Amino acid sequence: MKPAHKLLFVLCPMLVLGFIYYSSGKLHLHVWGQKPHKDVEPTVKVSKVTSVSVKTTMTKEPVVEGPVSVGRIVGSGTASLQRVHSGQHENPSRPVFDKQGFLLNLDTRLPPELVYKYGNLSEGACKPGYAAAKMSAIYPKFSKPASMFLDRNFKRLAKVTNFLPPFGFKTQERIIDVILSGTKNYGLGPDLDSLSCKRCIIVGNGGILSNKSLGSRIDEYDVVIRLNEAPVSGYTRDVGTKTTLRITYPEGAIQKTERYEKDSLFVFSAFKPLDFKWLRQMVFKEKLQGTEGFWKSVAHSVPRQPSEIRILNPYFIQEAAFQFIGLPQNNGLMGKGVSNMLVEF
Repeated sequence: MKPAHKLLFVLCPMLVLGFIYYSSGKLHLHVWGQKPHKDVEPTVKVSKVTSVSVKTTMTKEPVVEGPVSVGRIVGSGTASLQRVHSGQHENPSRPVFDKQGFLLNLDTRLPPELVYKYGNLSEGACKPGYAAAKMSAIYPKFSKPASMFLDRNFKRLAKVTNFLPPFGFKTQERIIDVILSGTKNYGLGPDLDSLSCKRCIIVGNGGILSNKSLGSRIDEYDVVIRLNEAPVSGYTRDVGTKTTLRITYPEGAIQKTERYEKDSLFVFSAFKPLDFKWLRQMVFKEKLQGTEGFWKSVAHSVPRQPSEIRILNPYFIQEAAFQFIGLPQNNGLMGKGVSNMLVEF
């Protein structure tokens, strides 16, 4: 497998998680209305924490009021961009965005409309829609939320219908139907779905958590999300013991069944059509056949019941790749153009 493709496998999951965090996307029939929470540790890069309210209503497409200046992509090295970063704007009141639509002059202060809505709430209170509103201030092109997991109505998702994996599910509709007929569940589960407010944390795989003793703090959250083979056993003092969701793809899935933690959902993210064939075999406990086409060895079984397996909506991969990273669409195919963009990063 080409090195550029491997790099995309590393970049996309992290960006997808970030996008899921900010998008306040619907989870089953509920909406993730998120709020900020006190940082776990200022120097520790544990992903941001949110609270979730299932009573939140979806907001309208964000609109930028007033004139908007379009700056250059971060890292262009121009003098004007240096002025942007130093705050020396010709008109400080006018927001400056890069070519992808992200606000360049980021700061940690809340926009006035968010201060008015959330500023008087006590610390720890649920703040429905906070993350989506904050994201809209940073990225006015912010898209409306989508279902986090595919359900039996997935064919109605027009934005991903015409893209091949990883950006959609074109040509895979029939096998996805079969898989979903076996899993039968499309939310977090009865206990979590019934909570009116959920606190969530995304724990990265980096060693920066080492010797920080944040495990008990991480375990306080309702939803703990981990990626691929990120270890828990042997590191619980620093990374916690709880795993609610483990998002992975065939080559990234844990291969030793004894390393799977209890009571976690196996969330599948497809990068190629072959991945869905592998998932079907895992769901229906079939003998793994046809391993050609994978760039490394894959798990031969997943110790989860079908009801504990979910399919991540490829909408998030698509948004992360095309909107956030700015990869060329290349007719929805990974290949020419993608490699060049990855080299620039």
